[in-house]
Amino acid sequence: MNFVSSYQKNPNFPNRYISPLRLEKFLRENLSDSISEVGASSLGKSIYMMSMGTGSIKVLAWSQMHGNESNATHAMLDMLETFKHAPLLKKELFSKITLDFIFMLNPDGSEKWERRNAMEIDMNRDFHKLSSKEFPVLKKIAQTGGYMYGLNLHEQRTIFTTDGTHPATLSFLAPSVNFERELTETRKKAMAVIAKIFERMKDLLPSQIGRYSDEFYPTSAGDNFTKMGLPTILYEGGHFADDYLRVESRKYYTVALYEGLKAISELSGDTLDYDQYFQIPENKESHYDLIYRNVSLNTDFECILDIAVQYREVYREGEDEISFVPIVAEVGDCGRKKGWKEIDCTGKVFKSDSKYPKIDEEVKFEII
Repeated sequence: MNFVSSYQKNPNFPNRYISPLRLEKFLRENLSDSISEVGASSLGKSIYMMSMGTGSIKVLAWSQMHGNESNATHAMLDMLETFKHAPLLKKELFSKITLDFIFMLNPDGSEKWERRNAMEIDMNRDFHKLSSKEFPVLKKIAQTGGYMYGLNLHEQRTIFTTDGTHPATLSFLAPSVNFERELTETRKKAMAVIAKIFERMKDLLPSQIGRYSDEFYPTSAGDNFTKMGLPTILYEGGHFADDYLRVESRKYYTVALYEGLKAISELSGDTLDYDQYFQIPENKESHYDLIYRNVSLNTDFECILDIAVQYREVYREGEDEISFVPIVAEVGDCGRKKGWKEIDCTGKVFKSDSKYPKIDEEVKFEII
């Protein structure tokens, strides 16, 4: 029995959007013995932590620090669902580790599908100021819980690939502790875990696992937890072909979460084969969602250009799922970038109320 073949999607959360109220109801009805309320958001929503396992290796993980990044929350929910069908995998893993998982650190942002919290604070840049109400909850738990590892769970945009062609469906990072990107023992511990995840998943997800930039960010969570001595592994769930609702990404994220915890249970602080981390290709910022090529504008001079479009994810109150709004991202020569979809507009007509498209505005033109 292995985790991939046993994978089960949690049927209670079919959509990419997760309502904080729906999550709270599920946790209270299904995990009441293992959850605790550890804090509250700026608008008074509860923040819950699940504690599971009896092992000596303590791991802290947190999801939806950014409210519009739900894949990690799904991954934990799906992993729990999978364990119902594969109880031996659960028993083996949680006899070695104890996992504290903070669900939806930013419930206010999650409700509105926004990156920042209700006070417009990016919690991933709040390590020192502690201006938000939510981030100090995580920081205190991390500082006092005696953890051996931390999992900083995020998502990344569709712009990233591993090689200029394949989407970076998963990316990982052992964050730097200074501008020199010093290779400390703490970083090596995180690298060793990532190297094991990569080794076990590279054939399952060929050419679609990347390594995130290790540029040092002085105010970010992962960099500072690592600097504090907690080996912190950054997960970034990304794009999969024609999968904007991230159904496939969700599956692979779940597998990666399991494989990360399994690697931690085996390594137990060892740095074995950490250098294999550097075999993972670095992310490249190479794509737009859509590029219209060779568009002839209705100007009084010859003007042929490219129009690059990115989809903006929007949640409309009362709906069950997010919507995608096409936004003009670039105009001109986009020859150095690719589109996940490209349309050659040679010989076609640009139809719009304006003579040219405007950057950062919704697409309101037609190509006919």
